Amino acid sequence: MTDLLQLLVFGIVFGSILTLGAIGVSLIFGILRFAHFAHGDMMTVGAYFALIFVAQIGWPIYLALPAAMIGAALLAILIDQSVYRRLRRTAPVILLISSFGMALLLRAAVQLIWGTDNQVYQPGINVPYVVFDIRIKPDHLVIVGASVILVFAFHLFLKMTRMGKAMRAMSDNVDLARVSGIDSERVVIWTWVIGGALAAAAGVLLALDTRLNPQLGWNVLLPVFAATIVGGIGRVYGAIAGGMFIGIATELSTAVILPAYKPAVAFTLMVLVLILRPRGLVRGMN
Repeated sequence: MTDLLQLLVFGIVFGSILTLGAIGVSLIFGILRFAHFAHGDMMTVGAYFALIFVAQIGWPIYLALPAAMIGAALLAILIDQSVYRRLRRTAPVILLISSFGMALLLRAAVQLIWGTDNQVYQPGINVPYVVFDIRIKPDHLVIVGASVILVFAFHLFLKMTRMGKAMRAMSDNVDLARVSGIDSERVVIWTWVIGGALAAAAGVLLALDTRLNPQLGWNVLLPVFAATIVGGIGRVYGAIAGGMFIGIATELSTAVILPAYKPAVAFTLMVLVLILRPRGLVRGMN
């Protein structure tokens, strides 16, 4: 029982990270109608942005995190305005292929600037707390706490602000939203701001739990997309449920299979949901 509870803790931590990534993917798909394959590498870039503030300036991680989110949001806008904007009126498959190319470009840039070696934010041993024989690292509390705060802030943004309501309207019906006077281009920019910022947050928290390397975001791209699809692609609240479901399920699966097969678990669950409940676990963005 203790081993299962320990795996449950790991699952909640991993699910918290997947949730942030899946929200961004769902938001981009819900409004722009294309799967952003560069999202994993945006997570990586955000994680390395935080490394600049931690290693070069000496900021603590709680200050480096929002700075990295801002940097990633600006980068996302730059990528959209210079590349994706020119392709929005083409077939969705063209955007999808271009996002895959952007992923390769971002990964190469990370390798060129920061190298290929593993790096950490803070060297040293992260001494865990022991509660009823369950080991909880201080970083785990930071990861879950930061994820809860960011998800709640995003929820308030969607429900309480005019831009949040405009984004929900565009997700439901793009043409009707435009006819009603919503500035679609402004909504698209905000979509990239939020998607990029949350991707950076997911990358920073993932690096905090593991190690920094250029493959960081690419390695979790499948679980992130699985969480998005399980929750209902294009449904941001479903991404929260999907992220936690995939995170907990993949970690609990290591009780019976080797950890190397965790991506296969995420893929299997994604396929099962597509077969049994194609619209996902949660319906609607609102």
